[in-house]
Amino acid sequence: MNGSAGPSLDVWLAEAKREASAADVGMYLCHNGVVRSYSRDGRPVISMDLSVDRERLEELVSTARMMEGVSIVRVWINEGHLEVGDDIMYVMVGGDIRPNVIEALTALVGMIKSEVVTEKEQRPEA
Repeated sequence: MNGSAGPSLDVWLAEAKREASAADVGMYLCHNGVVRSYSRDGRPVISMDLSVDRERLEELVSTARMMEGVSIVRVWINEGHLEVGDDIMYVMVGGDIRPNVIEALTALVGMIKSEVVTEKEQRPEA
């Protein structure tokens, strides 16, 4: 695998459970985006180049922390040349109840995909 090594979700969870806000958390939800071998339109993909707007990412993480019921937000995004199977991102949200956590994770991942990352897929030669 290429790109940089991602965080350990086990470590993230252990750290989150030691935070002062952990007593308010009833659910942790994690997302792991991975480079797959085909694009949304079904065309083959052999790799991708990924860039990240780190400033916008920090703004979105701060916004997610203010969402209803959310106590903990962690995000890691890989950057550079990634091969099929490489991790693109890890996102973890901890919060009070399931609907709030699911909504926050869904919104945050959607905003990251649309506002933070730029993906350039590499296709096989024709």
